[in-house]
Parts: sequence; structure tokens; C-alpha cells
Amino acid sequence: MPTPPSLDRRSAAAIAAADLLGAAARSGTPCAPVRDLIGADDVAAAYAVQELLTAERIAAGAEVVGRKVGLTSPAVQRQLGVDQPDFGVLFGDMHYRQGTPVPLSRLLQPKVEAEVAFVLAQDLVTGSLDDEQVRGAVGYAVAALEIVDSRIAGWDITFGDTVADNASSGLFVLGTERRALDTFEPVSAQMRMAIDGVQVSTGTGAACLGDPLHALAWLARTTREFGRPLRAGQIVLSGALGPMAAIEGPATVTADITGLGSVTTNFIQE
Repeated sequence: MPTPPSLDRRSAAAIAAADLLGAAARSGTPCAPVRDLIGADDVAAAYAVQELLTAERIAAGAEVVGRKVGLTSPAVQRQLGVDQPDFGVLFGDMHYRQGTPVPLSRLLQPKVEAEVAFVLAQDLVTGSLDDEQVRGAVGYAVAALEIVDSRIAGWDITFGDTVADNASSGLFVLGTERRALDTFEPVSAQMRMAIDGVQVSTGTGAACLGDPLHALAWLARTTREFGRPLRAGQIVLSGALGPMAAIEGPATVTADITGLGSVTTNFIQE
């Protein structure tokens, strides 16, 4: 059966948007928004672009190690002018360990936010995927810094732009203190983040869709609908606990999350 012309146009637009974002990532030069190609709020088209870029990364040898939930904090939603969460893919080369400096050359327009990360001990494929089920699937929680980035110039993004751009993913850093959920309650977490010792963000677990476990459950259901369910061993960045802050140059960022300790990273100019 011939493909309807409307689907042909959507596919062509998705390919054009993926090409634009891919070129920006390779060159290190941000590009124009892709919403004029795919629409500002066409969810299916935006995730189609993300899928094309993900497939390209995998074909080049990248390993998928998890997912991130974005736009969970009302403060971050206000910053970006959106009103719903999204998700992106985490690749192995996005993970920087504590003590390993992050070269600013890896990034275009970085911002940083503090989060609760979950590492899964069980697949989330079948069942209702409600809060109780996802809680039971978590191996442990750990403090995390997500270094978000945008391939789109000036962070001039709509929902469609950020989803297409892998949910504005950049890099991430995990803390070293691991806590099972029988000793840590994500919703009760209090967060403080500082850059070079100056406080730049505060927040709570409740700021992340009401509870980071709500974000995990949303992600589990949504990725299953997309045919890419969450698997044991994967890392999930559950979303910001407070406002993100821009990184303007070499700096040290530290976030303290009650129950999970601290996580620190250093940005360096090479």
C-alpha cells in the first residue's frame, strides 16, 4: 500500500531535522530551531527525530545505558516555557565519573541540574507499571548532576525542539553513595546546589512530578508504549529537583541531596 503523502512529508521533515541537529553536534555550532520543520508540539514527529539520531549513534558504536526524564520540575518548565515531561536516551559516553574533569569542549551551551538517579534491578516491561511496581524494580538511588545541553542556538526551544534534540541531553555525573529505597524516600529529599561555593538552586523531591518515583513510573509506561521498555541495569535520571543553572566557564558544581549525600563535578577549559 502506498504511504500517504502526509506521512511522506513528516518523514522527510524528521530526516531534515535530524540532519540539522546531527550537524550541530558534530560541528559544535548550534543550529536554528527545528520546529519550523516538525512543528512546535507534534510529539510523534519530535520523537521520530530523536529515534533517528539514536539509531545513528548506535550504528556508530554508542551503547544505550539508560534514559532521562526531562521537564519534571515546575521551575524548569517555567524556564523553558513548556508544561509536560519528556524523555531522552543516555549513552555510555555521556557518563563522567566523579573526579574526572568535564571538558567544556564537549558541550555547546551547558546548564546543570541536580537529580535523583535510579539504577534498575528488574525489567519494567509487563504489568501496570505503577509507583509500587517501579519502586520494587529499583536496585538503588544515587545523587546525580545532569549537564543538559542544546544543539539549538540560544536555547530557543519549544517542546518539539527539545524532544527532537534528545531531550536536551548532554552529560551526567553520579554520586558514590547508593541507597536502597527501604532506607531512602525520594519524595522527601531536600536539594541544594552550588557553583564555586555559591548557592544557585534549591529544591525537593516533591518538585519532580510530585515524587521522583512518579517520574520513573511515567517513563516506564511511556518508553514501553514506544517499544523501548526500561531494562535491569539501566540508569534513569528522574528529573530536576530545582532550577537549572548555566555553566559560563571553568567551575566546580556540587549538589547535596538529603539521604544521598553529595555529587560533584569540575568543568575545565582545555
